[in-house]
Amino acid sequence: MIQLRGITKSFGSLQVLRGIDLDIARGEIVSIVGPSGAGKTTLLQIMGTLDRPDSGQTLIDGQDVSRLGEKRLALFRNQHIGFVFQFHQLLPEFTALENVMIPAFIGGAGRREAEQRATELLAFMGLQERATHKPNELSGGEKQRVAVARALMNNPSVVMADEPSGSLDSQNKEELHRLFFDLRDRFGQTFVIVTHDETLAGMTDRTIHMMDGMLMLNS
Repeated sequence: MIQLRGITKSFGSLQVLRGIDLDIARGEIVSIVGPSGAGKTTLLQIMGTLDRPDSGQTLIDGQDVSRLGEKRLALFRNQHIGFVFQFHQLLPEFTALENVMIPAFIGGAGRREAEQRATELLAFMGLQERATHKPNELSGGEKQRVAVARALMNNPSVVMADEPSGSLDSQNKEELHRLFFDLRDRFGQTFVIVTHDETLAGMTDRTIHMMDGMLMLNS
């Protein structure tokens, strides 16, 4: 599903990634852990095509994204990759349903098609009664589940999550962690999760350890 070969990245004189080679299988739930500054988020952003490496090759679902121009890359990202961030990033002026529909509109879907898909996803998340509520009317856990539904809107091959439970209390963390596995079983997505949460990392199929821009040998 994801193949990284020789990925390097520097910001000025600071080398953040030092030749990363990594394979992630289809349907795998992988966590990436390590101390602050290890390069976890930079690696996730490169895998998610939000940033480009200085050198190396990134293949996602058989597509060498390193070779795509900006417009084709944006289209590929919209169709194949979903994102979940620590602070949900919902647009406050829109309802839960409208927030979930946004990726479909970006991809050119019609309103009826988008609304049907978004309604189904919110129902799966147990949020059908909250569809018309705006983010300031939702709890922290509800907002993050809306964000997960948005990530799944275009049925992506892979979901990239950056500290997805970092802002949640223990109960909502546990519910969100179970949700990732339910989604994998239901929809078959691959999940790549950057986390400091040891409980979540321990639940995943594989934990990748990073230190100083490199993968540790046990990864």
